[in-house]
Amino acid sequence: MKQIAAFIKPVLNSYSVLFFSQNRVLGIILLLVSFFNPVSGLAGLGCIIFSLLITKLLKQNSEDYHAGIYSFNSLLLGIAFGAFFQANLMFVSWLLVACFMVVVTTIILSKRMGKPGLPILSLPFILVFWVVLLASNSIFNTGLLQKSSSLLQEIYTGPGNLAGAEGYLATLLPRLVSLFFRSLSAVLFQDHIIAGMLIATGILIHSRIAFSLLIISFLTACGFNSITHIYPEGISYYHLGANLMMTAMAIGSFFTIPSLRSYLLAVFCIPIGFVLINALTTLMALHALPIFSLPFCVLNISLLYFLILAGFQAKLQLTSVQYYSPEKNLYHVLNLQNRLNDLKYIRLSLPFMGYWTVSQGYNGTITHKGEWGQALDFVITDDEQKTFQYPGTLPEHFYCFNKPVLACADGVVEQVVNHVDDNDIGEENLKENWGNTVVIRHAEGLYSKLSHLKKNSVKVKPGDTVKQGDLLGFCGNSGRSPEPHLHFQLQATPYIGSKTLPYPFAYYFNKKDNKSSLESYAVPQENELISNPEINVSLKKAFDLQPGFVAKLTAENGVTENWEVFKDTLNQSYIYSKTTGAVAYFINNGTMFYFTSYYGDKTALLYYFYLAAYKVIFNDTAYIQANDEFPVPLTNNKILLWLQDFTAPFYRFISIKYKSGIQAKKTGLNIVSKQYQQLAGKTMPLAESTVFVDHGSLQAFFININGQHIEAQWSTEN
Repeated sequence: MKQIAAFIKPVLNSYSVLFFSQNRVLGIILLLVSFFNPVSGLAGLGCIIFSLLITKLLKQNSEDYHAGIYSFNSLLLGIAFGAFFQANLMFVSWLLVACFMVVVTTIILSKRMGKPGLPILSLPFILVFWVVLLASNSIFNTGLLQKSSSLLQEIYTGPGNLAGAEGYLATLLPRLVSLFFRSLSAVLFQDHIIAGMLIATGILIHSRIAFSLLIISFLTACGFNSITHIYPEGISYYHLGANLMMTAMAIGSFFTIPSLRSYLLAVFCIPIGFVLINALTTLMALHALPIFSLPFCVLNISLLYFLILAGFQAKLQLTSVQYYSPEKNLYHVLNLQNRLNDLKYIRLSLPFMGYWTVSQGYNGTITHKGEWGQALDFVITDDEQKTFQYPGTLPEHFYCFNKPVLACADGVVEQVVNHVDDNDIGEENLKENWGNTVVIRHAEGLYSKLSHLKKNSVKVKPGDTVKQGDLLGFCGNSGRSPEPHLHFQLQATPYIGSKTLPYPFAYYFNKKDNKSSLESYAVPQENELISNPEINVSLKKAFDLQPGFVAKLTAENGVTENWEVFKDTLNQSYIYSKTTGAVAYFINNGTMFYFTSYYGDKTALLYYFYLAAYKVIFNDTAYIQANDEFPVPLTNNKILLWLQDFTAPFYRFISIKYKSGIQAKKTGLNIVSKQYQQLAGKTMPLAESTVFVDHGSLQAFFININGQHIEAQWSTEN
């Protein structure tokens, strides 16, 4: 039974992926609709099974196999065979031969086009079916007998009419509505309003964003034609569905992250689609071949290649991780764009211990100007904001003088200057402007430079490997420095005197009114009092979940789950529930622990732990709180979520918030968190939870959610 269930999944995906989906409901609907023409339905299903068996034997990419990537072109081939040719013995023979050709063509094109990141779309079907049509029209007898139908006339010649539509629906429904449904059915080589209604329902269940793009592109195409009169009798419903509407849905919501720009691009594709349809129809008419969905393929592949080469990802973001759902793609990006800085940047810490004040920030009024504007000067101040103790006439009187200077990140020492004398207070050495300096290479194109160090205090030499927090030297008063301070900058080259590079520190405390707030991937501002985060060792140890870590969770109702920590091929850590199959990805950067995504059963203990420990800062100060935001689909109100889906590319009115803090107890630490929804300015509580930590290990957690109280005890095996 398990093998049958495992085989059904790629079969249904072969249908749903026609509309860039992996939705099972849509797959079932398309399977049923394909049997509106029994011969096409049977031929399509047979081709899917045949192609899946071949790709399984050839041991092709398992992920693409299950997604239906290797078999959806075979499905199109089978459906087209049933629409174009009469069923006979030769029909079956040539169908098997052509199906094998499609699989081979799919593998070849996917390997070649996959390198630059381009999809094959329906090119394998088009190329192979052209060969079949040319062979059937040759002077040699293949035994394939072509049908004559209004659909084929539509595909070959372009503009059509409503003569073949279901009579009573055609009269009851407005002309544009019936044309919309017929256009959708044409993707499966049909001319049925009912089929189009079923397909539209399946797409709406799959994605509200994709459905909206189908409507927008349909109305745009009809409106454009009414203005230009390119097709006086009306646009071909086949080209409306298979080329124009499918292009808008693909480029506007699948290959790009849905946004206002992606919608505008989808609309802009409509007139280009008209040009391609006319040009390719004229070209292929010389060989008596229909263009099928070739304009759709040419337009999408060309645009994607252009966007990749032009590097427009910042404004029109290409989909990097594909979830086969415009909503999931969008919400995933929105949720992580401010949360995955740990993967975007090298984690830099402040180059000192304790609290220092930013005496001059980026583009400061003294020396940080022009190409050297993105730099920071640090000093130590007292309660009266003075940088020295009386009388302040010697470098030794200044609080920061002779204080340790640390490496901000791992790296290799590139340059060292250590011989420059420290200045008398008020004096400057303009000849040796930077004074004693250390330059460290952290990555290609990223170097840190620390200047104005104390003479002969530098403890490293060029070529030394340093770790984050290692001692480099001591703060001094050398170079262009009238009083002791530490100059820090990032730069793209290893040379002393290089222009500066803007770059954030990963995490630091910003102290105001005797309270510190945690800043994340930010640049300190002038006059801010900052320090590296103080880490609670017990908390840090409790969440140090390394690969191979195994735990058993037991709920109060006796339900148990077994978890293990792994790393994937991208070196990302995740907790896997062997009991439920759920997966929760996380990041532990030494300052905090936070989850990045969850996949699986939303009644699993792992899901409740994901909610409870969504973000934990390793600091036990009572006023330090972790604030974050969950993905929007976490809301329990599905009607609101559907409404949000329609507007999500432009405006989001739902947000799911998270807040946690640490409470010190006699028996350890409690991580207390709240999850709540904000809607139109109103806040509604969703859940409350507590995670118990003692002796550097996770002990238990409980969560109150949806009127339920779930509590689980934690026992580790290693």
